[in-house]
Amino acid sequence: MILPIVAYGDPVLRKKAKEIPSDYAKLKELVENMFETMYNASGVGLAGPQVGLPLRIFVIDASPFADDEELSQEDQEQLKGFKKVFINAKIEEEEGKEWAFNEGCLSIPDIREDVNRKPQITITYQDEEFNSYSETYNGLVARIIQHEYDHIEGILFTDKLSSLKKRLLKNRLEKISKGKVSVDYKMRFPQVKKGR
Repeated sequence: MILPIVAYGDPVLRKKAKEIPSDYAKLKELVENMFETMYNASGVGLAGPQVGLPLRIFVIDASPFADDEELSQEDQEQLKGFKKVFINAKIEEEEGKEWAFNEGCLSIPDIREDVNRKPQITITYQDEEFNSYSETYNGLVARIIQHEYDHIEGILFTDKLSSLKKRLLKNRLEKISKGKVSVDYKMRFPQVKKGR
C-alpha cells in the first residue's frame, strides 16, 4: 500500500524516533509499504518519520544510482543491488574528510542542495528478523544511510546548510509545508486542512 509522504513542517520529522520492539505487529507489512511508497516516489531511501511514524526504521534501494557514469566503478558495484532494511540503527562512527554531494528529500520536494558528510560510517542495526549487524560503508552508500539515519534522529538535510542558504530557502520551505508545490506522489502537508 502506498503511504502518504509527510512534508516539511510536520512535527513528526523533528522527533527522535523510538526503537521498534521485536514483537512489533505488522512489521513485514510496514516494510513492504515503505518500499512500495519509496518506489512510487522514485526515491532511494525512506524513513519511518517520513510516513508519519516516529520509529527507528528506514529502507534503502540504491540501485538507481548504479547507472550513474560519473561514479567510480567501485561505487557503481556497491550501489547495484544495495537493498536493505535498517531497524533500530545507530551510527557508531563517521570517519574521513567531509565531501559535498547534491542531496534531495522526498519530504522536501523541488529543493536540492550540496551537503557535506563524512565518507565512511560504521553502523549497528537489525534486519526485519531482528538479527543484529555491525557494518562499515563508504562513498554514496554511506551518504544515503547517513541521510536516512538523520531522519530517525529528527534531522533534515536542510539543517546541515549554511545560515545564508537556510534564509534563502525559508520561503520555499514554507510553501512546501502549505502544500504549494507540485509533486507526482501522495503527500501529507502539515498546513493543509483535511477535506479541502
